Amino acid sequence: MDESGLSTGPESRQSWLVGLREALRDFVYGMTTYEIVRHAVEMRTATENLFIAALFGDLIGLPIMPPYYSLRLLPHVVPQISTWKRRVLREREFSDEHDYDLHGL
Repeated sequence: MDESGLSTGPESRQSWLVGLREALRDFVYGMTTYEIVRHAVEMRTATENLFIAALFGDLIGLPIMPPYYSLRLLPHVVPQISTWKRRVLREREFSDEHDYDLHGL
């Protein structure tokens, strides 16, 4: 340590390099793949919404499929039902739709 109380040894240089490397990695990730990952998550959410709505739409008033198939798949979908109902039934504005995003701008 020097008089100012800051460490100037190899440990501080290594922690500075690790911080710089993480910042550079995050920057490159944001410039190259962040939007692709975000779009993939949006597509997965939309597909999941359609799947659950087709199977369990009768929970919110959309009888689409016969209940036999819904009951067969119910044990696999139980953990997602509460969040799905919250997602589907919440009020939205027209600007909430992903079609209005500025993709690439």
